[in-house]
Amino acid sequence: MLNVSSEAAGVGSGILLRAMEPLEGIEWMKQHRKTTRMLDLARGPGRLAAALRITPRLDAQDLCGTGPLWLGTPVRPVGRIGVSVRIGITKDAHRPLRFYERANPFVSGPKRLNS
Repeated sequence: MLNVSSEAAGVGSGILLRAMEPLEGIEWMKQHRKTTRMLDLARGPGRLAAALRITPRLDAQDLCGTGPLWLGTPVRPVGRIGVSVRIGITKDAHRPLRFYERANPFVSGPKRLNS
């Protein structure tokens, strides 16, 4: 899975990236995922990690610097952002801490939480 620490060292806080919409490097991702179905390339934390070849070798990678993995800027306008409860947890499951682009078919999770 791809978790991003979002605080200073020693402070517990982070973000789980659950999915992405493939816009570039699609053939490369298809090879790593062994699928040609676009919706299956990176929808869900495990699929996302496999598509991007996320392994423990990337632990502690600075996503704001140069390297094999980095956070970029949008290449198209971002749609409306939705908010819902988190998925697959029991502690604080009622809290609205899941953010996603509404009406994007590449968003993972139950459809009832993605509208």
